[in-house]
Amino acid sequence: MHILIVEDEEGIVQFLKQGLEEEGYKITTTTDGLKGFELIQKEKFDLILLDWMLPQMSGLELCKAIRLKDTVTTIIFLTARDTIQETIEGLKAGANDHIKKPFSFDELIERIKIHFRNQEVQKKLNLGTIEIDVLQHRVLVKGTEVMLTQREYELLLYLVKNKGKVCTRTQIIEDVWDIHFDYDTGVIDVFMNAIRKKLNLKIEEDYIKTVRGVGYIANDIN
Repeated sequence: MHILIVEDEEGIVQFLKQGLEEEGYKITTTTDGLKGFELIQKEKFDLILLDWMLPQMSGLELCKAIRLKDTVTTIIFLTARDTIQETIEGLKAGANDHIKKPFSFDELIERIKIHFRNQEVQKKLNLGTIEIDVLQHRVLVKGTEVMLTQREYELLLYLVKNKGKVCTRTQIIEDVWDIHFDYDTGVIDVFMNAIRKKLNLKIEEDYIKTVRGVGYIANDIN
């Protein structure tokens, strides 16, 4: 497993690098937020340990930039910022976890192991005859690949991840489109129509139901 450490305190960087390498992980480090962003464009990482306060590009900005293109890689904030509002802000930016400095290395290792176990479980998601290969960004229906645009893929993935829950149009706009102001949510219906056409499912295989006036809900059909 390849872990990227983006942290501007050299002492912490070396401490983490040595400890994580002893645990068998491959480690890449940088002390600069912008350099971290450049590394992410070039290499594939399984997990990112991210400081909040970084030169050139803050950890929060970097987290948001990562999530525009990558919804899978685990991001853990390591930061002295620990107010409830700041924790929420980090999670809304796309972080999976938040560990307050100073932290226990043993706790960090256990958190990392938990996230890697969760990644294994979530490599492939299913909704009836629909299968989503999260790592490969592929959608298959009965074994046949269906070509979706990036936005269509993200919308379908969001609904499948929230299977059994009603997803309101406002939630979808905020979580998938990352828009947090008044916006015409009718665009979601356009994308849903396109997804349904491409999936080409029979009526009895209509796994995504429209909740009139509210949004959508995905459910397996027995």
